[in-house]
Amino acid sequence: MSNSRRALCLLLALSCSGCATVNTLNSDKVDPPLVYAGTRLDWYALHDGCCPQERFGARPPAYPGIDLPFSLLLDTLLLPLSLAAALGVNLVVSGGN
Repeated sequence: MSNSRRALCLLLALSCSGCATVNTLNSDKVDPPLVYAGTRLDWYALHDGCCPQERFGARPPAYPGIDLPFSLLLDTLLLPLSLAAALGVNLVVSGGN
């Protein structure tokens, strides 16, 4: 098995533990943090935060150090939407006809 294939398999296995950004988006918390929430959750977990479930409404991934750059990228891509939601702007998106 080539090194690139091994690296890909390792990344896929590690991603099964969940992405912090996706976990916070699926949060059932009433008023969750929105802006860079996944990145903040990873950072919180890396620095031994005591109660991520209460603070973010989500559990951190098993390997927050590996997830951190991916959450940072996804949080950056979603920044306009999370800022709008944090400011209370109601975005209505419809598709189709």
